[in-house]
This record gives sequence, C-alpha cells and structure tokens, in this order.
Amino acid sequence: MTGIHRYLPGDRMADLISENYFLIQVISRFGIKVGFGDKTVEQVCREFGVDCATFLAVVNFIVQGHSYIDGSTELSIPSLLNYLKQSHIYFLEFCLPAIRRKLLNGIVLSTDNVSFLIMKFFDDYTAEVKTHMEFEEQEVFSYVRGLLSGSIEDKFRITTYSEYHEEVGDKLKELKNIIIKYCPDSADINLLNDALYDIYRCEQELESHCMVEDRIFVPAVVKLERKVREDVQR
Repeated sequence: MTGIHRYLPGDRMADLISENYFLIQVISRFGIKVGFGDKTVEQVCREFGVDCATFLAVVNFIVQGHSYIDGSTELSIPSLLNYLKQSHIYFLEFCLPAIRRKLLNGIVLSTDNVSFLIMKFFDDYTAEVKTHMEFEEQEVFSYVRGLLSGSIEDKFRITTYSEYHEEVGDKLKELKNIIIKYCPDSADINLLNDALYDIYRCEQELESHCMVEDRIFVPAVVKLERKVREDVQR
C-alpha cells in the first residue's frame, strides 16, 4: 500500500500493522495487544477502551507526517496522556537502557580514550531526556489534568513546553557523529554497529514522539485551555 493511504475506522487493524510494522510500538503505547484477528480498527479500539479518533489521529500522523485534525475534531486528551506516559516508560526503561548495554558490550572502557567519552556523552544525554520527561509528567501532565477538571493555572501555557525538543534531538546527532568519526580500534564492530543502528532508530522514534506532542497533543490542549477560560469567565 502506498504512503498516501489514510487509515479509517473500518480498516482492518492487522492490515495497518502489516503495512507499517513500526506501528507495533504505537499500538502498544495505547494498551492494544496483537492477536486481534480480522477485527477493524474501530472494533479493536472499542475492545481495549481506546478512543478511536485519537488513535487514528496519532497513527495517520506518524504514517503520513501530516495531521488530519481540524477545528471540529474531538480528541481524547486522557488517551493522549496515557499514550505519552507509556512512550516515556518505553524510552526510559527499555530503549535507552538497551542501547547502553550494547555500547558497553561493544567498546572497551578507558578514562583516556574515546570509549569513555562515548559512554559519558550517552549517560549525560539519557539523564537529560529523563529530566525532560519527568518535567512533562510532573508539571505539564499535571497542568493538563487540572484543565480536565476545570481549573487553570495562569502562569503556565502549554505552547511554551515544546521548545526543548530540538535541543534533545541535536544531542543525539552529536553522539552518532562521535561514534561514526572516532570509533575506537578496540571496539567490537558488529556490536557497536548494532548499537549505532539502534541509536538511529531511537532518534527517529523520539522525533516522532516529540512531533505527536507538538502537532497533536499541544493543539488539543490549547483548545481545552480556551474552553476552560471561557467557562471560568462566565
């Protein structure tokens, strides 16, 4: 199937995955498990308690790189919050630790060579990603939950929190360049290449994650902010 296809509620979920294998991680973050037979997207979403419009908004955006959301589209912010929370768990508890293990297995550590620099750079990067995601969960997500309950914090604006995303992406590019240009002679090239491949994949997934936040989550929260302010002023 070509990349111009826009998935709809009546499409089979199995077709969606077989045509876009990278969406396996996406459905997992929505709490959907494989084994859904020939059920449609709408049927599977209903079975797992997922808002279908929100699921398709994320899926179509990731596949197409384009948001089909307009002013009339109603998305489930709780579903988006859960999706983003599960994404954080994936990166912090699985993806980044797995890459670190591969890096350690692929290089011989020494305080006076580039191997030490690679590990330090990766650990510093991971710590920065963790700090950012913890800020999102403690500050941003809490703010949004407040909006859902009808309260608003005038000192905070949802549009201000996405500015950090580009900096995170730039740091991962620097790490790739260090490995590519200065790979230590003592490294196990197969293991290090495997780690490098995973870094590229992680970079793509993080970029996609940030874009979902910026292009789907933030506009949905801006719409909610506007509604809550209007309700408060009445």
